Amino acid sequence: MTLLPDGPTQTPITADAVLRYHHCWMRRDLDGVMALYHPDVEYHDFFQNRVLVYADLRDYVRACLPHEDGEDIVHGDRIRVDGCTAFIQYQVTVQGGEGLVAFQSSEAITVRDGLIWRVNEYATLIRQNAKGSTPSGPRPATSRLGLSPRQLSTMAQDLEHYFQRQRPYLDPELDLQRVAKESGYSRNQISYLLNQVLGQSFYRYVNQARLQHLLGGLNGAASAAPIDELAFNAGFNSLSAFYKCFREHTGLSPKAYVKQISLRART
Repeated sequence: MTLLPDGPTQTPITADAVLRYHHCWMRRDLDGVMALYHPDVEYHDFFQNRVLVYADLRDYVRACLPHEDGEDIVHGDRIRVDGCTAFIQYQVTVQGGEGLVAFQSSEAITVRDGLIWRVNEYATLIRQNAKGSTPSGPRPATSRLGLSPRQLSTMAQDLEHYFQRQRPYLDPELDLQRVAKESGYSRNQISYLLNQVLGQSFYRYVNQARLQHLLGGLNGAASAAPIDELAFNAGFNSLSAFYKCFREHTGLSPKAYVKQISLRART
């Protein structure tokens, strides 16, 4: 068990290290952040349910630093310090799968030898603004999973790339367990991403992928196959689900959509 210097004499040392750490994050200074980590640092990421060590942190921090249009870090409270431990609260805005997503985050930071020795990171989704929509106020999260906000955006991209490359949606029996196993994420992580960030169920996400596959075939070349057969070939296992998904996405029935394509092809 490691004994840390604590008490009033340690407080200013902790405050100085954490304030510099805070400023480096605000300036998006990757090298500055890394210089403040202790060689024996442990960074507890509760979203991934794992502990990162120094060798893991450069890529992790680089991914977490906001760097796209609209992304930001806003610290909403002063740094609170007690002995060798400090507490920071802030809001992070990052690009998610459906526009800007905001998280209320907090960190408990322990300082040893003037460097960041332990970090416990927690965050909660508080708002999602889809592109082109107006804010409707805070959106409470139903999950208390700790998470790295930037990783949710990366996770959404990973899931999209997995669907594009592997096309698992063509299997009408596809379930969440298989997607979790093949994508490398847990069931809880995927459910949280879909429900709380992307605002849709797993089966709606899968059916939208099936529909995009089917529409790609319709738009690319005329097909003599009946539309119902194309739906089953795309992975739909229910015609009612197919017709509902089709109309929600296109605003048309399949018959009207095919007719519209034929008219465009003749003009």
